[in-house]
Amino acid sequence: MKLVDLYKDINSYLDKEIELKGWIRNHRKQANFGFIDFSDGTCFKHLQIVYTNDLADFNNIQSLNYGSAIKVRGNLVKSEGSGQDYEIKALEITLEGDCSPEYPLQPKRHTREYLREIAYLRPRTNLFQAVFRVRSVAAHAIHTYFQDRNYLYVHTPLITTTDCEGSDQMFKITTFDMNNIPKVDGEVDYKKDLFGKKAYVTGTGQLHGEAFAMAFNNIYTFGPTFRTENSNTKTHANEFWMIEPEIAFCDLEGLMDIEEEMLKFVVQYVLDRCNDELEFLDQFVEKGLLEKLNKLVNSKFTRITHHEVIDILKKADIKWEFIPDYDSDIAKEHEKYITEYFNGPVFITDWPKDIKAWYMKLNSDNKTVAAVDLEVPGAGELMGGSQREEDYDKLINRCKELNVDTEPVDWFINLRKYGGCVHSGFGMGFERLLIYLTGVENIRDVIPFPRTPKSCDY
Repeated sequence: MKLVDLYKDINSYLDKEIELKGWIRNHRKQANFGFIDFSDGTCFKHLQIVYTNDLADFNNIQSLNYGSAIKVRGNLVKSEGSGQDYEIKALEITLEGDCSPEYPLQPKRHTREYLREIAYLRPRTNLFQAVFRVRSVAAHAIHTYFQDRNYLYVHTPLITTTDCEGSDQMFKITTFDMNNIPKVDGEVDYKKDLFGKKAYVTGTGQLHGEAFAMAFNNIYTFGPTFRTENSNTKTHANEFWMIEPEIAFCDLEGLMDIEEEMLKFVVQYVLDRCNDELEFLDQFVEKGLLEKLNKLVNSKFTRITHHEVIDILKKADIKWEFIPDYDSDIAKEHEKYITEYFNGPVFITDWPKDIKAWYMKLNSDNKTVAAVDLEVPGAGELMGGSQREEDYDKLINRCKELNVDTEPVDWFINLRKYGGCVHSGFGMGFERLLIYLTGVENIRDVIPFPRTPKSCDY
């Protein structure tokens, strides 16, 4: 039996003999009896195992180490002690796998920095049991939202020759011997490489997703992406997961409707299925987490232009570290102020064209693009999207303005010639969402085995 099944209908097993397999999470020993805090990892809740010296192998049981794998056979009863409602009165406890006394995870509170050094063991702690179960449920929620609305799930390539994010941000792929790289006139001869040209590990699935949206109408990608950014902030990693829907016949207003609906759906889905985990995180990680999440689900998201945001920031009686500017991006301090100003999530639209990507739709003012960022309280930017430029000539002109090499993306640009239409899409970093859902502020602690600058262990 699994704990997850037991807790679904625990009263039906009361006063009955059951068998469980799992791990010792704590072991308190007395002269004639002992208590084992037991978990099998199938749910956040643990179960107390009580044993006495009536058992023939009492001394062997008392010698069991913290972290050991065991099999327990016993009767489920109402607990006589405080701290739990039920417990198992053991009839037999069998060692399945011993644990060394030098086990790095002793029953005490460890720092998150220390736990990152033993990332292969940290899933056994309460914190990471909660975080990674929320991660699993949130991933299922994302698929459920899009699948229930007839979006096609597309597996876009991880290896690409399409330079969407800028080659300086993308990992290069080669089969060359680094000590003997073929060159022609001093330049690397990529024709002799595996793909016959420059190739990268993808930084986004967007461009390939747009090609499928022009055939299937509504699509989404959900997979790993990679960036070479040498950043050591709490919100950046070199390997992370992205959710990227692309929707045909959808303008910027329609896109914001979808973003708001999807985010509320995912948050509510996690609230409904991770109550134990979220209560733990609310108590030990971020006080008020549950209140924050419930507030978001019931919020009306504000929609405001970038120009209007700068107006508000300039009127604020605050000495900004970064002066708000109509032609520039906004800083973290500005994001925080705006969400507090409107007391909820804020869509910021119509950004200066010079700070946004080449594929975004140029507005009629010829100064801004139909782009949108979603700012949420306590997390800042959570999603970024835009209406895509559907006009072939305008897209070509934008590429020229920004010195974008059109040769690697000619197939993408050609979509405008072959039955193109108004279409939009957005991207959401999955780990950014998890930071918001769990209250855990460092991206390294919501990724099972994080890859960051100077850190690629395990």
